[in-house]
Amino acid sequence: MLAFTVYVAVAIPENLVHIQEGDENVKLHVNLDEWVNANSYKELDAKDFNQYLLFTRLKPTSSQTLVMDDVDTITSSNYNPNVPTIVVAHGWLGNRHTNLNSVISNAFLENGDNNVIILDWSQVAMSGYFSAIAKIPEVGQNLGKFLSFLNKVTRASFDSMHLVGFSLGSHVVGNAGRELNERIARITGLDLISPIWYLNNNRLNKNDGIYVEVIHTNGVDSTVNMAIGDADFYPNGERSQPGCSSTSCNHNRSWELFAATVTDNHLAGRECYSIQMISSNTCQGKLFEMGNGNINKRGLGLYQLETGSIYPF
Repeated sequence: MLAFTVYVAVAIPENLVHIQEGDENVKLHVNLDEWVNANSYKELDAKDFNQYLLFTRLKPTSSQTLVMDDVDTITSSNYNPNVPTIVVAHGWLGNRHTNLNSVISNAFLENGDNNVIILDWSQVAMSGYFSAIAKIPEVGQNLGKFLSFLNKVTRASFDSMHLVGFSLGSHVVGNAGRELNERIARITGLDLISPIWYLNNNRLNKNDGIYVEVIHTNGVDSTVNMAIGDADFYPNGERSQPGCSSTSCNHNRSWELFAATVTDNHLAGRECYSIQMISSNTCQGKLFEMGNGNINKRGLGLYQLETGSIYPF
């Protein structure tokens, strides 16, 4: 008997794809000829895609592992249901050691008494780009189920949870919010990139949480990245960030800016009434703070701002 492996081809117009993701010094392009093996992950139990690493002010530099359906890992940890919970999801090719995790975690722990949970979904994220895309809904749903479990064990309110995702991780946290019926207080997407997602129903959208904010720092074509949040920010018109000479630098600037606003809350954009105003830097509307750690933040619209080239920008 012959054995067959099923593959799925993904056809994307070449002029829509110019993607660079992952850690700060990784510079890779998506292979448009990649084939997605539909059986790639069948040997893995779905719950094993995700690992959850807790950081608190009591243990700011060493993590405690929280395990789905293992109550003891929750109750024996330093998790405090009475303070905000921030979940950070890395992007494609990332893992628990990716720099954005420690930078954002340290910012939140410096800013206040918070639970910071780093989501390590590297078993999926380290695969090919389209293979990772195919599994993102399941990774996000598993995160949502874990947060539901956390809520049941500790009574931690969804109103005190803030999900932060970088690049493909933005779509992971969007799917987590959807799994929880849009009850999460806040979702922040950091440079979602890639027009591949524009018509994909599994992408982050403004209905995934009570408030959804997106920070765009790396344009991928001749137009500004599509606005998909309640509030969308375009630092420096999005296309080229001060001090950057590569698209990977522009891309990573999104989480660098976000972390700086968590500690300093000093960057604010002017409201724009059209994409053309963003491109031409002619926005004259009201000011609205970008980023920060305000769990109850609310706002609407498009915003453009200028930043510096070095921290805190």
